[in-house]
Amino acid sequence: MTKADIVAKISDQTGIEKVAVQATVEAFMDSVKSSLTEGNNVYLRGFGSFIVKERAEKTGRNISKNESIIIPAHNIPAFKPAKTFIEDVKENVAVK
Repeated sequence: MTKADIVAKISDQTGIEKVAVQATVEAFMDSVKSSLTEGNNVYLRGFGSFIVKERAEKTGRNISKNESIIIPAHNIPAFKPAKTFIEDVKENVAVK
């Protein structure tokens, strides 16, 4: 499902114009991104949490040059689904 699909579905369900829905979805995503950039987590009860995870420093390999490289510690954005969300997916998605 793409952002355009989400906008279309919300517009159909609510009767709000697609332009207004798209502006709202964009504003939501911008708010989440700016919050995570500032180091703040975003918690949406019953859905999940957008969190900042810390990755430790580690040693990697540059295969083409056959040498070790140090990958410094860094932060990455992550999503942690709520327990009810996980259970709903487990119950309703068919295994391929």
